[in-house]
Amino acid sequence: MSELVTGEAVALELRPARLPSRALAVLLDLAAAVAVYVAVTIALVAATASLDEAAQTAISIAMFVLVLVGGPIVVETLSHGRSLGKLACGLRVVRDDGGPIRFRHALVRGLIGVIEILMTLGVVACIASLVSARGRRLGDVFAGTLVVRERVPAGQAGFVPPPPPWLAGRFSGLDLSAVPDGLWLAVRQYLTRMRQLDPQVGWSMAERLAGDLAERTGTPVPPGVPPAAYLAAVLQERQAREARRAFGNGAAVGGGQAGPAGAGWAGDHAPPPAQPPVAVPPAVHPSSGYPAPGHSSSGHPPASHPPAGPGVASPRADGAADERPSTGFVPPA
Repeated sequence: MSELVTGEAVALELRPARLPSRALAVLLDLAAAVAVYVAVTIALVAATASLDEAAQTAISIAMFVLVLVGGPIVVETLSHGRSLGKLACGLRVVRDDGGPIRFRHALVRGLIGVIEILMTLGVVACIASLVSARGRRLGDVFAGTLVVRERVPAGQAGFVPPPPPWLAGRFSGLDLSAVPDGLWLAVRQYLTRMRQLDPQVGWSMAERLAGDLAERTGTPVPPGVPPAAYLAAVLQERQAREARRAFGNGAAVGGGQAGPAGAGWAGDHAPPPAQPPVAVPPAVHPSSGYPAPGHSSSGHPPASHPPAGPGVASPRADGAADERPSTGFVPPA
């Protein structure tokens, strides 16, 4: 692993390519260039058969330079450092600061490559790559470039630890519009590498980043919250907002809102509202339709009142008259 520092003082971790993979990529590029050169030479020999020998020699030299020297330069410039062989081996040429190369970088690498690869059959390039700490040949040294690996196993990618559960949603009201992208990148890199740092150094870095983040948001760090946990919670809040912005407000990020009791259920899992109690009808005498002995129409024991006479409705315990028609029969007390 090689650590490169960009112009914005951001450390980039890149994996320099080793000699075997670089040699295989160069062989593939040379095989493709030679195949193109042979095809072009055959076509030129058929097209320039009527010319003299000097003209044919000049055209052959020009085609050699254009195909074997200019071809790789043009391909690396247009593909930003990925030739045919490097694309097959998962390699790429980048600048010392991790950016894509331009024409001047590809030109310097191509011209010096004629000497250290074509004229010396790759001996000088192999020696320089073995001596260099990052496996660079002379063309990379003079051009300020580096050949790195693009294919990194997914399991080795940086993992951002989640915040503690008790901090979830606590910073939903922060204003994150004034936080620059460079600070977000620094926070993310710290969270992915904090387990590799010395505890004291990691704590001081977390305090400094948390102070910068609190200054940008205008809200101080809550007391009692560790700086690393604060950084993880605010970064998760930013990711949740980006997800809602990308997929719409209907995207569920982090579950539904909590109910009044703070149970944390989603809205569709909230308990149903309490139904009003249903009145239970009292026991009824099978023949008369009146409440059975020992019960009143309200379901309570009968109050002490004189029995109703014929044709008079039986009074209820609460003083209201029974709405059922009178039959002239009074049940026994």
